[in-house]
Amino acid sequence: MHDRREFIKYLTVGAAGIALFPSAAFAQADGPWELIYPEILGRIRPPKFPKRTFAITRFGAKAGGSVDCREAIDRAVNACSKAGGGRVVVPAGTWLTGAIRLRSNVDLHISKGATLKFSTDPRAYLPVVHTRWEGMELMHLSPLIYAYEETNIAVTGEGTLDGQGKAFFWKWHGNPRYGGDPNVISQRDARARLYAMMDANVPVEQRVFGSERDYLRPQFIQPYKCKNVLIEGVTIVDSPMWEVHPVLCENVTVRRLRISSHGPNNDGCDPESCRDVLIEDCYFDTGDDCIAIKAGRNNDGRRINVPTENVIIRNCTMKDGHGGITIGSEISGGVRNVFAENCKLDSPDLWTALRVKNNASRGGRLENFYFRNITVGQVSRAVIEIDFNYEEGAKGEHTPVVRNYVVDGLTCEKGNRAVDLQGLDNAPIYDVLLSNCSFGEIEKESIIKNVKGLRLNAVKIGGKVVDSL
Repeated sequence: MHDRREFIKYLTVGAAGIALFPSAAFAQADGPWELIYPEILGRIRPPKFPKRTFAITRFGAKAGGSVDCREAIDRAVNACSKAGGGRVVVPAGTWLTGAIRLRSNVDLHISKGATLKFSTDPRAYLPVVHTRWEGMELMHLSPLIYAYEETNIAVTGEGTLDGQGKAFFWKWHGNPRYGGDPNVISQRDARARLYAMMDANVPVEQRVFGSERDYLRPQFIQPYKCKNVLIEGVTIVDSPMWEVHPVLCENVTVRRLRISSHGPNNDGCDPESCRDVLIEDCYFDTGDDCIAIKAGRNNDGRRINVPTENVIIRNCTMKDGHGGITIGSEISGGVRNVFAENCKLDSPDLWTALRVKNNASRGGRLENFYFRNITVGQVSRAVIEIDFNYEEGAKGEHTPVVRNYVVDGLTCEKGNRAVDLQGLDNAPIYDVLLSNCSFGEIEKESIIKNVKGLRLNAVKIGGKVVDSL
């Protein structure tokens, strides 16, 4: 990788005995922004489409929300792609559909005033497709909008995508909070079977799910092994599960989305094993992780061994959720080179602003994270949290690694703790720099366990400069 070679030119040795930026650049926290950030941004280019329009009404779609338009939309998408590409238009009105499969050179455009509602019949998401579910590969119900090995695809517009999760899919989780009864309907058994198949390295084509009794909820938008992806402008509500989930993709732009969905595991945007990703000007109110960067779980993550790398997050607003900008927890393939700037995070129901979730079952090398100009109103737990004790914790044979985590210019009005950094005895967290950070009303002391190379530069807690945490 060209950017990696340039990165190496400026290395020196950090606390882990592993190469890092020179201490001057590290302390100032601007070296990577000047050297690597522009290169990443320069490679990310949203796709462009021919000026051809294919209205779904030309192919038999009927508005009103009671007539299934799936076949009509499929005909429009296929005709558009066969013609060399263009825009498939969903006009104003309410439209009912099942799974939509995008093809190369197609922009699915949800017009202002349009609502695309997705069916509550599981059969509307058959046949099964090759997908990932919580970082594990399988053959399963199609995501609501899906593409596989396509180039130049988009979902755009000012309309609304309604997953109808509240009305149907959420109860599959089994939690009574979402209308489920774990003794009647629950994803628990199917999830355990998928885990066992992954652990036994069962071939993916033999991991067939998708029956009405599996209860594994599909993701909303999932481009899989695609290049040149744009998701822009739409409002997303009531997703069955993760909302925007590109997997093994290159050159991905996610911008100006409004995501409001408080169902189980309703993460906002989860790029997984992707390269060159821009997430900007989005609004997240999810009840779970707003952004969660991933790279596969356990054996599958290590077998595929594709990290997520070169991610830029900027000008986003985040409300309710477990984490604002999260790394993990499915990150066995590793994550590197993540930049986030000019984001606002604020809610009494936001647990943590900046979060890392890892453990000794998942492992993976996580390195080179740079945050600047992050504004936090309030969070209910720590403002910054790096946790190796997540779920399985130390139970595992795969050493988790986090190194070179830099936060510059963060301000927070209110939180339970400023920082909660917990490595393992045999796997410390390496090289964390907090620079020009101000934590206002903080209730409890920070937690620092198994950290090597923690540095503070002009850090205030409660208005007072601190030299240590």
